[in-house]
Parts: sequence; C-alpha cells; structure tokens
Amino acid sequence: MKTNAGRFFEDYRLGETIAHAVPRTVSGGERALYHALYPARHALSSSDEFARACGLPAAPVDELMAFHLVFGKTVPDISLNAVANLGYAEGRWLKPVFPGDTLRAESTVIGLKENSNGASGVVWVRTRGLNQRDEAVLSYVRWVMVRKRDTAAPAPAPTVPELAGSVAASDLVIPEGLSFVDYDLTLAGEPHRWDDFAVGEKIDHVDGITVEESEHMLATRLWQNTAKVHFDATNRPDGRRLIYGGHVISLARTLSFNGLANAQMIVALNAGAHANPCFAGDTVRAWSEVLDKAETAAPGVGALRLRLVAMKHGTEPFVTRSEDGKYLPGVLLDLDYWALVPR
Repeated sequence: MKTNAGRFFEDYRLGETIAHAVPRTVSGGERALYHALYPARHALSSSDEFARACGLPAAPVDELMAFHLVFGKTVPDISLNAVANLGYAEGRWLKPVFPGDTLRAESTVIGLKENSNGASGVVWVRTRGLNQRDEAVLSYVRWVMVRKRDTAAPAPAPTVPELAGSVAASDLVIPEGLSFVDYDLTLAGEPHRWDDFAVGEKIDHVDGITVEESEHMLATRLWQNTAKVHFDATNRPDGRRLIYGGHVISLARTLSFNGLANAQMIVALNAGAHANPCFAGDTVRAWSEVLDKAETAAPGVGALRLRLVAMKHGTEPFVTRSEDGKYLPGVLLDLDYWALVPR
C-alpha cells in the first residue's frame, strides 16, 4: 500500500524522533501573502530599511509566519488524525528567518496518555525548526489529542512531561546585532516604549476581524497544513471545517498592533491554549495584559511578557473564565508570550 492514512495514537513511541518531510524555502511571496491574510503591520518584519536601522541585515519574516511554516511540516506526522490541538509551552525563537532560508522540522515524542474514553489519547512533542545550515530557528512543545485506530489497542504507560510555566527572561534569545537605540517611533506607528507599560495593565485592542472560509483555506494550504479537521468538511459530524488555531493566533497578534505596535518581535511562547473552536463567520477580537517586564543586554531593547486573549465578538473583554473555572464559550485563545520593545 503506497498511501498513508497518518499516525494514530497507538503508533507513537515515547522518545522517538520524527524527521518531517518536505523542506520549505521561504520567499518574499509568502511574506506578502502573510501580510495580506492577517494583515500583519509590525514595522520590523515589514521594512528592510527599518530593520537595518535596528541592526539587522534585512527584515525577517514575521515570527508567527516562521512558526506556521514549521508547524505545517509536522502536521502529516503529528496531527493529521487529531481531534484538536490543545496547547503549547517552552517555545523559543532562536534565530530570525529571512527570505531565501530553507526550513525543515523534526519532533521528539516526550509524552503519551490515553484518554478515559479509550477512543483517543494525548501526544506531547517537542518540535525544532532548522534552517539550511542545520541551525535551530525555533523550538516549542505542543500537545494534541489524536484518535485511536483501534479502541481495543493496549494503552502505553501514561507519561506526562513536566513543562516550565514560562520561559525565563534570562533565557530569551536576542537576535545578533539587534539595537533599538535609533528606533523610529513615528514609522513604527505608536509612541509607547517599554517604560510606558506597567505590569497588570490591560489593553483592549478595539478592532475585530471576521473569519472568512476562503482566507482560512488559503492559509492552511499556504502552510501545507493537511489536518483533516481543517481541510475536509466531511471529517466532522457538523460538516464544518475547524479554523486552524495558528490562524487565530495570527489574527489576534495582528489585532494587538493597536496598542502594541512596538512589540516588534516575539521571542518566546510561554503557554497557550485554544480554549474553544473557531469557525468561519466568527468575528475575532482581542485584548492583552502585561504580565512581566525585563531588561535585556541588547542596546535599547526591553522585553514584555504579554497575555494575548482572542475572543468572539460579544464576549466581554478582560474576563476569560466562569465561576466554575472553565473558559467562557466566547474565548478562543489564551496565549502567554515574550516580545521585544524599544526602551
């Protein structure tokens, strides 16, 4: 048999490393499509001249674009038969990605646990994206619920990895040469520097974006994300395609420009949860909370730890859970990350 139905829960082995197929060379065309889909507006990834003024050789592609490219490589081996992608941790961007770079991915299985229903299980993997020089450009852990092929298949001994609650500020990787000493606030779009943000501050990003089926399908194809729940309308009983969680992340990040235009580079992903499913027709809004601040050794560069919450239109901002501790049905995404800002 030459075709492949993808892996099911019982096909994973603790400790195995999976080299994912089809390396991808990044082009300027993909950058243009990314900016059109979301639309991304942060100056550092939009302008070569702005990036050079900040000490980089050219504008890197948006960090989430690099994430999507690497994530898409992993889908056929990790989440083709997924019920849902559940969360992220210990994510770090290690090197900027530029047009012309070629990315590939590999994942190591670090946890397995069958669900009580016996029909699915959770798989934890640590994924690395590598460039053409075999340099790691990013690394992250994610866990995904995967169907079983045979509900009678024996379950592996449960292993749940211990994951850090956040990436320490001292472990953030600052791109070589980055300097915000000559940072142009006017060109960036907002006057707010690192000192203007306070821990505990909450920002309503005001704007909204309605999710279109056509844009989501273009995004899943662009990232070569072949997960059946995103691609195949017959894969769910309700006949609806589940919007790729990364699509929601990028939409929320784009909305955060209004209030966080100077959060120029994402350098770490501390934690993340796709709280509820998103479907075409939903209007996404977002708000952020400043969780922490840190200085860096790079000239003029500070770091903000930010909580980014995406929600459906009509959901009250700054509230995520009901009295019983469960996410409210209108909350789509709860993301905790570090970003670099000018001091």
